[in-house]
Amino acid sequence: MQHELNGSKLVKAATLAVDVGYGNTKSAFAVGAEIATAMFPSLAPQAATTSLTPTSGTPFRSRNVVNVVIDGARYEVGPEVSISGAYNTGRTLSEDFVTTPNYAALLAGALYYSRAAEIERLVLGLPVHNMQKYAGYLRERFVGEHDFGWGKVDIKSVMPLPQPFGTLLTFMQQSGKRYDPDNAYLVIDVGYFTMDWIIARGYTVDDTRSGGVPGGAARVHQQIASLISSSKGGEPFDAIERIDKSVREGKPMLYFQEDLDLSPYLTEAMAVTNQSIKEIQSKVGRTDDIRAIILTGGGANLYAPTIRAAFPRNTIHMMEAPCFANVRGFYTIGSARQAVKAAA
Repeated sequence: MQHELNGSKLVKAATLAVDVGYGNTKSAFAVGAEIATAMFPSLAPQAATTSLTPTSGTPFRSRNVVNVVIDGARYEVGPEVSISGAYNTGRTLSEDFVTTPNYAALLAGALYYSRAAEIERLVLGLPVHNMQKYAGYLRERFVGEHDFGWGKVDIKSVMPLPQPFGTLLTFMQQSGKRYDPDNAYLVIDVGYFTMDWIIARGYTVDDTRSGGVPGGAARVHQQIASLISSSKGGEPFDAIERIDKSVREGKPMLYFQEDLDLSPYLTEAMAVTNQSIKEIQSKVGRTDDIRAIILTGGGANLYAPTIRAAFPRNTIHMMEAPCFANVRGFYTIGSARQAVKAAA
């Protein structure tokens, strides 16, 4: 390409996969012969108008973020975006997430970090229960030329996929000959705000037993926030970003002058996971024909005990690096389609 981004040349990408989740935005793209992955929180607060960080001569450094322009407004996204915004962290937890400026800003951020200026095929993930509703919207919204604040980005085509499809492909690749195409697998993708699942035999998905519901890690974090508020005199508390970080890292969370151990709150809050799992059981029905259950998504570890209790007679596989399982599979699918197109 003819232009550069912060001294790094922009590239033409045959395939770029991006999974803009409610919790994190993940991407997979080619760097030479290797496939690279990247991730940052799905937070897109409006950008500050000034920076107080000295530019040189001090030990301080600027945060690893980028300002993105969407419809004339500037948003801040990236690995070091603030999770402690007093009023607005830029997290969007709504069914119409993909139509919001926050979603567009997060997607643009993923393009920035991939250094892609021209993309032949952009593969995007959608929750299962929103697939039919928003697949067309994503194509219409993002195919074409864009300027997100650092120069032209040209997206030739957009390929939306149900999120668990990516994990299924990744699992097939990792399992090799151990994968049994003659029997069904149940893939459960525990996201931040949604829980999706598919049942597939080989490459054939059983639509009648697949689905998705609102749920996921955020539901647990919101319940923890409510319990903290109740135990601390009823003072409102809704810092679920800090709760999420504390739970993931297994560290106390600062609450005024107290280093608060969240373990007791987490134990009590886990009761809210039962409703989503009951929804899966209702839709899937009997599981005697399921070779194995595959757990994936950023909230997989959080929901694993409830899922194991609900399906005690089935083998359960936890994906390695579950946050990236979908987007790796998306890249595989997109690359295969692009190779077929190039050969034709």
